[in-house]
Amino acid sequence: MTPHPQRRRRAEDRREQIIDEALKTFADNGYRNASIAEIAERCGLSQPGLLHYFPNKAALLSAVLDYRDRLDYERLGFNQPFHGKEALLRLAQLVEHNMHVPGLVRLFTVLTSEAVTADHPAHEWALNRYRTVQTYLADALDAGKADGSVRAEIDSPTVARQVMAMMDGLQLQWLVDPETVDMATLFRAYIDELIAYLS
Repeated sequence: MTPHPQRRRRAEDRREQIIDEALKTFADNGYRNASIAEIAERCGLSQPGLLHYFPNKAALLSAVLDYRDRLDYERLGFNQPFHGKEALLRLAQLVEHNMHVPGLVRLFTVLTSEAVTADHPAHEWALNRYRTVQTYLADALDAGKADGSVRAEIDSPTVARQVMAMMDGLQLQWLVDPETVDMATLFRAYIDELIAYLS
């Protein structure tokens, strides 16, 4: 029997609320220190009530990471092919946007730091995310080489890793000292210099 549309909408709204509160809790406390009890309390639910929507903390983490990735992929345009500097400029736009969503940036930084251990539930997510972004950017640089906008001798995978390291390093510095670190301006200056070098 199909659930009534209004009841289904309420269930979807509740799932979104749980994901939102879990995101904040994981960002504040990390995955290991966050508890289902705290997330349930933030949502005005009992623990069994929350577990009706997500069977365990790992499933909830997976939903939070899927949500975060979906937002980034939509902003970054992973579904569109970009060549050379277009992809780099898109990353600069993403970093600028990230200054308006510190909770998501904090979540990413905390979870990727925790996920260096192979037994962490987010380890595979972190590994796949880095590989996906590196491949996306390296492919864009290779496309730039093909159309002549990027120098042929550039090592695309190495440049892609360097760009990701700059993004992550600036994000960390910005989270620690947001009053003096202008993440967007610094990253855009780096990208402009990199484009000049690659051209």
